[in-house]
Amino acid sequence: MSQLLTLSRAAQLLGVSRHALQKQIRDGELASQDGMIASKELQRAYPDLRIEDSGVFEKVSPASRGFVKSARERILPTKEILAQRLFGQGNELADARRHLAHYRDLIEVLREKVSTLVRENPSAGLKDIEKTINDGLAALVGDHESIDRVAAMNEVLRVVEAHVRVRPSGHEFFVEGSESILDAALHAGLAPSYGCGNGNCGLCKARVVEGEVRQVRDFDYPLSEAERAQNYKLLCSHTAVTDLVLEMIEAETPADIPEQQVVARVKNVSSLDERTFLLHLESPRTNRLRFLSGQRVTLGIYSNRADCRGNYAIASCPCDDRNLSFHISRAQAEAGDEFAACLFAGGVHAGDSVNVRGPFGDFVLDQKSPRPIAFVCCDLGFAPVKSLVEHALAIDSFPAITVCWAATRPGGQYLANQCRAWADALDDFRYVPLDAPDDAAAGRAAVAALADDVPGVADRDVYVAGNEAFVSAATAALQAAGVPKERIAAMEL
Repeated sequence: MSQLLTLSRAAQLLGVSRHALQKQIRDGELASQDGMIASKELQRAYPDLRIEDSGVFEKVSPASRGFVKSARERILPTKEILAQRLFGQGNELADARRHLAHYRDLIEVLREKVSTLVRENPSAGLKDIEKTINDGLAALVGDHESIDRVAAMNEVLRVVEAHVRVRPSGHEFFVEGSESILDAALHAGLAPSYGCGNGNCGLCKARVVEGEVRQVRDFDYPLSEAERAQNYKLLCSHTAVTDLVLEMIEAETPADIPEQQVVARVKNVSSLDERTFLLHLESPRTNRLRFLSGQRVTLGIYSNRADCRGNYAIASCPCDDRNLSFHISRAQAEAGDEFAACLFAGGVHAGDSVNVRGPFGDFVLDQKSPRPIAFVCCDLGFAPVKSLVEHALAIDSFPAITVCWAATRPGGQYLANQCRAWADALDDFRYVPLDAPDDAAAGRAAVAALADDVPGVADRDVYVAGNEAFVSAATAALQAAGVPKERIAAMEL
């Protein structure tokens, strides 16, 4: 019997993007039922499908062989959750067998009745019905090639991870092993409401509409009797035992994210190139920074009896909210940026405390747009673009992505290898590096490069990041190329 799979699960099993399946459905190449796809339909559309080559088999095979401890701890749930999931699947299997036995008995009864009618009245119509029943039963008994491998692998994955559907947004994500539902949602690029992430503030509470959860962390926040009666749970303290349907608050705009103040610890300061440092901060487990990709914060450190501050775009993804990264240039220090000057003077060390205040800005993805996206950046403008790209890849909802990175000095694309890795690993991802004599020329050259891309620049949403001269030139060129003003987002650094 064919199984109905969600779009996210089908994409995961095939090793393709959700957008690729959506396009096949729109083009009539793939049939769907209320947003679900039958496993048999997937096998019809992908007759040469080899599950073991799709990448999904790698999720379970190392753990099943039991020789990679770290993978086992990350991928597999605890023995209690594993037992509950297996028990649930055992009940489903028992129900299926009971129904199949009932249907088999019913078919046999009908078969005998039709045979009796044929003997009494051998009409062509009754003979045809008898032949249909006999041929169908013979084919079912003798068919050893029609194993539904997609459905079989789906059942294996249901033991390893649980599928979660969110109301009212319709977003979907998977909970692996025994990770909290909150962490799984963040890893999938969602923006749920949360605060401490440690069971104290209650901001991550959500109503479990369907399915079972299990507590994996202690919490102090007292849910009211009414909330408990309505099956509210703290997402930071529970994991999914079965597939879930949740009613959950999500941030849709920067206005939904409150300003926060976090004291983070310097984990590492490293060189990206001779003029750019990577500053890696780690926030406390009990006070993580909630932000949207593309936003910025104010960093402050007390050094040499002075309070040094600076404003910087976050270069990391909200999906890993404890680890915050920033790209800081020597040019910023030379322009009078106090924090950058302190950093390049050797005044920031691993273990130092840094005050983080924010987030600020509305340079964020329009996740409801169906259009391809392009990122146009210059020099340090790649910092917010990196955050946006990682978020776009996490949510897997854009048909195509192009990153056009211009530099005003030779070798200024200090993370070119990362961009090339994205382009090599991902379909519909293009990386275009450019060199230009100045910022204004870089803006015009970047838009000219996009005009030669497929699809053209006028069919995209475009995100522009760089200094004032670059943003001004790029924005003017984009509008001249036919991109409406409302489809251009810009951040001046």
